[in-house]
Amino acid sequence: MPLYRAIGLMSGTSMDGVDVALIETDGDAQVALGPAGHFPYNDSDRALLRNALGEAASLTDRDARPGVLAFAERMVTDRHAEAVEAFLAANAIEASTIDLVGFHGQTVLHRPKQRLTIQIGDGPALAARLGIDVAYDFRAADIAAGGEGAPIVPVFHRALVAAGGMKGEVALLNIGGVANVTYVDDGMSPIACDTGPGNALIDDLMLHRTGAPIDRHGHMAARGRVNEAALLRMLAHPFFDQPPPKSLDRNAFALDAVERLSTEDAAATLTAFTAASVLRLFPHLPTQPQLLIVCGGGARNPILVRELVMRLPCRVTTADAIGWSADSMEAQAFAYLAARVAEGLPLTFPTTTGAPQPMCGGVLARAQATGVS
Repeated sequence: MPLYRAIGLMSGTSMDGVDVALIETDGDAQVALGPAGHFPYNDSDRALLRNALGEAASLTDRDARPGVLAFAERMVTDRHAEAVEAFLAANAIEASTIDLVGFHGQTVLHRPKQRLTIQIGDGPALAARLGIDVAYDFRAADIAAGGEGAPIVPVFHRALVAAGGMKGEVALLNIGGVANVTYVDDGMSPIACDTGPGNALIDDLMLHRTGAPIDRHGHMAARGRVNEAALLRMLAHPFFDQPPPKSLDRNAFALDAVERLSTEDAAATLTAFTAASVLRLFPHLPTQPQLLIVCGGGARNPILVRELVMRLPCRVTTADAIGWSADSMEAQAFAYLAARVAEGLPLTFPTTTGAPQPMCGGVLARAQATGVS
């Protein structure tokens, strides 16, 4: 298979900005990681995205862009284009040397039981502006076939584990707005699912109580105490009793259980909830992981990592500690998935999303004015 020089883009459910990463890959076993960068949204961008989430809640047509959603889609496309242009300039890379861009877009609604997932972002417009072919709309085919549509990056996690020569049971925990786990064991298909709210509830708490978008480095949670009664109420959610594969909408959980707590105690309790929800998955796995590797924005929160170390019965480390990039892994994954789209390789599997068979997916927008293939 050909080797693609691909850029991956990710704007996650935390809505903090655009991650950009360059890799070289054949979409299969070969993965060489290159430079990466992060380009934050400004306050008005984040406010627009939050309004878009509210507007999307009532949608039943995945192609509809009423009201603020149309503005948000243009903003998302523009910010991703600007991020790629700035990334190429910062790294002295010519756009003509890039074969593909993997563009996830911004998820504004994810309801797999209704066979509905919506990621805003205009792939053809991005391809036309950048002059580079763009793979996008990665989840729709899986959802249409009855899968959960998420998590979608486990096939990349499997490639990373294999390339790293790791043996035995390894779990990769990605903590964005929603947290998800990929479980990899020698010779087995990856098992994957969402585990719980990730950073979403903590971010919502901080925005509501303080106006800050996140609990940076867990400083607020570090000053609080976990309210065990509230934690137990949240862990009683029926989602945690379901076996994988399973997935969550960003807004599947609410702040009701911590409403009466101080901001410090609420942050501590929600941080513990994210960690404890990972433990609730372990009985559903074939065997207990020997190693859990934390990536995504949550890996930057030492209080959250501490909660994982305290609550999980396996070794816990971070992606950075083993030479990967906690911040860039999802962007790298969408570069890898773009290569798989170009090669017609499956993106999802029965053990990762519950799809009836390994599913190809994604749409390829050509840079030249030949339409979308």
